[in-house]
Amino acid sequence: MVPDPFGLLDLPEGFSYRLLSSFDDVMSDGRTVPDAADGMGCLPLPSGDIALVRNHELRPGQGTGGNLVDGYDRLAGQAVLPGGTTHIVLDARTLEKKREFRSLAGTIRNCSGGVTPWGSWLTCEEFVSEPQHIGPDRLAKDHGWIFEIPADATGLINPEPLKAMGRFNHEAACVDPQTGLVYLTEDRDDSVVYRFIPDVAGDLAKGGRLEAMRIVGLPDTRNWESATMEVGKRYKVEWIPLDDVDSPQDDLRMRAAAQGGSLVARGEGIHMGTDELFICSTSGGAKKLGQIFKLVPGREKKADEVELFFESESEDQFNYGDNLTVGPNGHLIVCEDQYTQVVDNRLIGITPQGEPYVFGRLNMQTELAGGCFSPDGKWFFVNAYSPTRTVAITGPWAA
Repeated sequence: MVPDPFGLLDLPEGFSYRLLSSFDDVMSDGRTVPDAADGMGCLPLPSGDIALVRNHELRPGQGTGGNLVDGYDRLAGQAVLPGGTTHIVLDARTLEKKREFRSLAGTIRNCSGGVTPWGSWLTCEEFVSEPQHIGPDRLAKDHGWIFEIPADATGLINPEPLKAMGRFNHEAACVDPQTGLVYLTEDRDDSVVYRFIPDVAGDLAKGGRLEAMRIVGLPDTRNWESATMEVGKRYKVEWIPLDDVDSPQDDLRMRAAAQGGSLVARGEGIHMGTDELFICSTSGGAKKLGQIFKLVPGREKKADEVELFFESESEDQFNYGDNLTVGPNGHLIVCEDQYTQVVDNRLIGITPQGEPYVFGRLNMQTELAGGCFSPDGKWFFVNAYSPTRTVAITGPWAA
């Protein structure tokens, strides 16, 4: 690591970053950049520009970043809920910022999500509630949904929850571009991995079927009590259809496990590679420091398979991974999300052979989140969670 003279982000020699957006900056819609920047996706626009769609993991009562009139929900008699997304529109060549604005409001704790091949961002609520009291005020609607944000949005969208994709403590999503199937994670100690089969590929609002992953012969991947899942060993995967996915009792994962769904310790980041997808378990493993799984879809030709790709054996290797993505060189880049007495969160690279290394170190007492690459692979975008900072990193990715 080369120490950053500006005290924000240390990077290896040959890499540099550019600060794109900061908490409380005035945006082009007159509002200010909200706090709690979390998951993020980068998508090409028809104009040739690129759009960063950035989540804000905000709860009722936290700042919205400006007056919000429209949104999915509000506290009774008060402002629209502060959670949602912002857009940053950039010149794809120079990274000149052209516009920055709110694109979703009225949701709660938009944690992570995923980009789609048809040009949108799936933003996920990591919060499950029915209309109920939060403090002295009542919510008008229930929460725990996924919302779809078009990359080419020009302002606040009219939000409609994708209820067929389930109501639970959502974390992230990714789409297999060959099949249109959507894979979903859940941030709970006893979570499962979900698969959504849309009735119409590319049109999630048309509904579909939600299923849970069952690893044959392996009901628990967490390795907490014993090393039941071996690194590098392939296991056959089956999928269990789920009923009542709106889950008013917030028991979807429990019902899935009762039917044979395999338990995962805090499923968080999920990202599609070339022919496989990677899933980050924040607190899995014998040391409870984190695991990464590789799920290989059979795509109707053969059974799906999964393996434990990596399990951390020390805090130096890997400490509470969260969002992750695949770089141009095939390496994973994982954002750490650990909060101890001395918060020291890093970007961890993992080679295709499963070897970890430190790629970056954040010099702020907060987590890293939202790592994603530009379509041409030249820029890596990432957030510092609070106060919000969004940066673009470039360098010799192929080295």
